[in-house]
Order: sequence, then structure tokens, then C-alpha cells
Amino acid sequence: MRVRQNDTVIVITGKDRNKQGKVQQVLPKKGLVLVEGVNIVKRHQRATAMMRQAGIIQKEAPMPLAKVMLVCPRCSKAARVGYRTLEDGRKVRVCRTCKEMIDL
Repeated sequence: MRVRQNDTVIVITGKDRNKQGKVQQVLPKKGLVLVEGVNIVKRHQRATAMMRQAGIIQKEAPMPLAKVMLVCPRCSKAARVGYRTLEDGRKVRVCRTCKEMIDL
């Protein structure tokens, strides 16, 4: 998986294009990602025992993983991700633009 939790990503297509946010959750089997402050939807909420307040609430909805790109922490640009194996056997993600390691 090229995108992980707590990564900063940028949306490349759709209504929220060019918005950046932090990844809250990745759903790899469905190919979805939940990004903070992006893809806000309105849902009608009925009053229940746990939630006494009824009305229209706004929350983030999962979006396809193909619509986001990882933002490189070094060059601060949307970057494709490659992999490199270090001498100690660890596999780390690498920014294809600046060739710097994303994982430390």
C-alpha cells in the first residue's frame, strides 16, 4: 500500500481537487481512503438514545485511493511512490521526484 495512515495526501480529481489532508483511515480491500477535511457529505441523523440531537450532520466519507497522491515531506509536492530496500533489509517508500526516503 503506497498510502498509509497519518500521511499527507492531495486530491487530484473531483470536487475537492487540490485540497490537502491527513489520512485518517485506509480501507485496502475496498480501495478507499478517509481523508480529514475532504469529501464532506451531509447525512440526516435521527435522534437515538446515544445521540439525542437530531438533524443534518456533516462528516467525511471515504473516497477512492486512485483520487489521491502522497505529498512528499521533503519537496512538498504530489509525488509518485517507489520502493527501495536498504542494507539492513527494510523496505522503504521513496519519492520518485526528489529520490528521498519517505519512511524513516
